[in-house]
Amino acid sequence: MVNPFQYHADISQFKITQLEQRNGWIHNTVEFPIAFPGLFQESNTAFGEYFKSNSTQKSPLVILVHGWGDHSVIPMRFLARKLAAAGTHCFLLYLPFHSRRLPTEMKPRSPNLTQDEWFNGYRIAVTDVRQVIDWAMKREEIDIQKVGYIGLSLGAFVGSIVMGIDSRIRAGVFIVAGGNSAKIQQHSRFSKFRKQYRFETKDYEDYQTSYNQYLSQIPITGWEKVEPARQSFLIDPLTYAHLLKERPVLMLNALWDEFVPRETTLDLKNAYATCEISWFPANHPSIWLYYPLIAKRIQQFLDKSFK
Repeated sequence: MVNPFQYHADISQFKITQLEQRNGWIHNTVEFPIAFPGLFQESNTAFGEYFKSNSTQKSPLVILVHGWGDHSVIPMRFLARKLAAAGTHCFLLYLPFHSRRLPTEMKPRSPNLTQDEWFNGYRIAVTDVRQVIDWAMKREEIDIQKVGYIGLSLGAFVGSIVMGIDSRIRAGVFIVAGGNSAKIQQHSRFSKFRKQYRFETKDYEDYQTSYNQYLSQIPITGWEKVEPARQSFLIDPLTYAHLLKERPVLMLNALWDEFVPRETTLDLKNAYATCEISWFPANHPSIWLYYPLIAKRIQQFLDKSFK
């Protein structure tokens, strides 16, 4: 299975329910069946919130995806409301790792998941985003030539993959993100994460040698045609970064990020080539202390990208 993200597009079962109407936007909930039922046991339904702008013209759509932990939805929802009020439709998608979607058996173990569970979660998340774009293509209010993505942490990792394999996403914003997942695991200063996922030195060196060889092959042959030595190569943001070189990317990162090492952020930025980056004097969660600056920076970036 070289390409685990192939799926059958079906938007007929998207269920939209209006919750409230505000000045500038309408808040809706959305449910739809995932493309790969059974991968996460009973978790076969995707959930999201659609903030439909009251703009009278076709307007851009931005898909927002949160990070690890239910609390990370909150700043993304604030951002979605702000963008919708300014005229951009926003779809806030819940990751398969959100408690609302995570299977009952997996919740007590979270985030200590197996490699297969992580892989399947990423696979579902990537195709969920692509299904939202399929749905958006049939919406009269959306300018399908102006689809953007905003991802936070885990949502940014997913976004780099999606944007690499789906050219319909024209611009991406990745908040506290990095590439080379094994390097993140090995050098992260987040103690709980290191205890669970850190490699033995020899295993880490072998991993990096194999991954670097893989990275050198895929731009020439195409990632769909190169068999990865490890399944995890297919869910690493760095694998797809070279495919984003012709599209605008903005990275917003924390100077003292204890989860994502600075080196891995720069690895990803350099692979994007055309990427803009801003650093904030914060750690991984406290970057949201700069929400006003972040929101302004994102709005400016989207306006320029969709001009």
